[in-house]
Amino acid sequence: MTVFELVLLAGVLGVAWNPSPYYGALGLVLGAGGGCLLLMEGGMTFLCLVLFIIYLGGMMVVFAYTAALVGEPYPKGWDYRWVLNYLVVYAVVLVTGLAMWWAGCGGEYNEGWDGVLWEWWGVSIIYSEGGWVLLLGSWALLVTLVGVVEVVWGRYSGSLRAL
Repeated sequence: MTVFELVLLAGVLGVAWNPSPYYGALGLVLGAGGGCLLLMEGGMTFLCLVLFIIYLGGMMVVFAYTAALVGEPYPKGWDYRWVLNYLVVYAVVLVTGLAMWWAGCGGEYNEGWDGVLWEWWGVSIIYSEGGWVLLLGSWALLVTLVGVVEVVWGRYSGSLRAL
């Protein structure tokens, strides 16, 4: 479980101190993956799968927008001084949190058998009464994808004509 939390933390840090939108999209993918892995560890496998598919669909659209609108021939990397300053601040916050956790300030999470989820009920509800939510989410992603295609389409219109 600690590895999943570290993946989520790496994704959050990648989004927080990204010098270029390319790296921000990578941080979003890592953050979504870490969050869904934590959900899977908690026993919510179906919710994890649905959220990960929706997150990745949305993030591909966001990445297409950022890559199309920025168009940097040489994107900035994570080796700039101000980026390293952010890294030091985040590392101090992380070490402080770990010290508080080792000192016993974190609390305890133990529900016993009361926290067991019957997630297979969720599958039938998604397909019976919640199917319109899946349809609405799919339609919204499709409309957004068409919007991205319109932004980057052709050499006479869109934001890629400067390249």
